[in-house]
Amino acid sequence: MNIHEYQAKEILSSYSIPVPRGRVALTSDQVERAAKEMGGRCVIKAQIYAGGRGKAGGVKLVHHPEQAQDYGKELFGKRLVTPQTGPEGLKVRRILVEEAVEIAREFYLSITLDRATSRYCLIASAEGGVDIEEVAQKSPEKIHVLTIDPYTGLRPYQARRIALALGLTGSLCEDCVELMLNLYKVVLDKDCSLVEINPLVVTRAGWLMAMDAKINFDDNAIFRHREYPDMMDYSQLDTLEINAGKYDLSYIKLSGNVGCMVNGAGLAMATLDVLKEYGGEPANFLDVGGGATREKVAEAFKIILEDGDVKGVFVNIFGGIMRCDVIAQGIIEAASEVHCTLPIVVRMDGSKVQEGKQLLVDSGLNVQTADSLGEGAERIVQMLG
Repeated sequence: MNIHEYQAKEILSSYSIPVPRGRVALTSDQVERAAKEMGGRCVIKAQIYAGGRGKAGGVKLVHHPEQAQDYGKELFGKRLVTPQTGPEGLKVRRILVEEAVEIAREFYLSITLDRATSRYCLIASAEGGVDIEEVAQKSPEKIHVLTIDPYTGLRPYQARRIALALGLTGSLCEDCVELMLNLYKVVLDKDCSLVEINPLVVTRAGWLMAMDAKINFDDNAIFRHREYPDMMDYSQLDTLEINAGKYDLSYIKLSGNVGCMVNGAGLAMATLDVLKEYGGEPANFLDVGGGATREKVAEAFKIILEDGDVKGVFVNIFGGIMRCDVIAQGIIEAASEVHCTLPIVVRMDGSKVQEGKQLLVDSGLNVQTADSLGEGAERIVQMLG
């Protein structure tokens, strides 16, 4: 789960991590008033669920409130396109107005999950303010990585070693140690999969400050934090993804024209790969889970058909916990309800497979069945060709 930069900074500030003074605005008039509070000279920052906003024209230093208002008018409703948004971009509905800070040095600092070791790792670099991926590619020796032992946590001597590696000394070094320890508390208390500060700066006045912040929460831990759903900006999410979430479906919109419904995340990934091998373009990732009911399958199928880009549907189901005849009934129910005439290819195997196939054959839908994943992928591509 993502949140906006201003929300991430509110969390960091509550853990004694210094952030610039700022105010979020929902209208251009509010941008102007906030700019006046900041003394006129301030930074206007578009709030979207993606990085790369500066390069996309979403961040600007202004020098008086009227200029801030004009830039606010330009930004509100604009779609920012960054490498993380895709070609459609994301619409700006909120703007963060922050005080301008004189910067002496910039760093990169984050704590994220290392999937290989199943542990948190702290990543730091003296090359802040730029794409950390670019630094890692061109100058890997400038990236400092510390894997954190979950039993002992992040220790002060480990944080101090990282701070010294960044070139910090004296009181700044000790301030950085405290900041890292507090950042680790944020990660644990808030069940984060990522906390990133880029850049972490030393101001000309000699203070450490988080100039930008990104926090991702672990979706599996949201039940422990009832406030998280209220923090989500649903305008930044795809409508179909929101609907899928209501039925506990894992759905991600993609750019192709073949709607895919699969039970199991690993099988779904394999299905997308094989579909691509046969020249097809997936329109979505959709995992209905291993124990889905007929009603859940029907809702999943309707969500696929709500996507105007979908020209055909490929269903790949292994009936272990889930019976194939139940899958077939869900598909028939949904397709009949929305009067679907699109070509459908269903590959099923497992429990009650023959009964499921017979139900589909008798349904009157534009449906074909396949015995293997490769055969099914090839057939749906041919039907759309």
